[in-house]
Amino acid sequence: MELALDLNERYSFADYLTWLDDKRRELVNGFIMLMAGPSTSHSVASSNLHYYFKHYIKKHKGHCSVHHAPFDVRLPKNGEKDDKDIYTVVQPDVCIICDLSKLEERGCLGAPDFIAEVISPSNITYDTRVKYNLYQSAGVKEYWIVEPKNKFVEVNVLQDDGKYGDPIIFVEEGDVAVTTLPGLTISLSDIFEN
Repeated sequence: MELALDLNERYSFADYLTWLDDKRRELVNGFIMLMAGPSTSHSVASSNLHYYFKHYIKKHKGHCSVHHAPFDVRLPKNGEKDDKDIYTVVQPDVCIICDLSKLEERGCLGAPDFIAEVISPSNITYDTRVKYNLYQSAGVKEYWIVEPKNKFVEVNVLQDDGKYGDPIIFVEEGDVAVTTLPGLTISLSDIFEN
């Protein structure tokens, strides 16, 4: 049975938890954002990032935790904790949480330290504008926009003023340093390698 949800209505995380179908959705300020299924190149980049982050954290006995979609990240505006008062929930392709008190069985409550979104033609504006602004205002310290078609990574790092500084863009070759995991660099070829 298909759910009849109104894309013009505002919903909370409490509502979101009642939707028991197989459609992937996010909520941004209470409004439903439907998610397309990932392509093979999207899946490769996302899986590779998750692998390198997880391996690095395990090898260095780090205290951070890495997760991949589907994994709910709730971003309350003013520290709300009650499901009915939270109106933004996203499923980043990859995220790293270093404050483990934010983790619970239903995902993450609060901003992860790192988020990577792997973009595709159908979600360019959503990831590069909507989520960029959302993650910046939530306090995500490092936000990567990963584009598998043209093989580039845009790195955005939160500055002291609470805004992302000028993006650093890596194209086709080179190593990308992970600010969240000091000492880790990943080559672009490793990110996009199938």
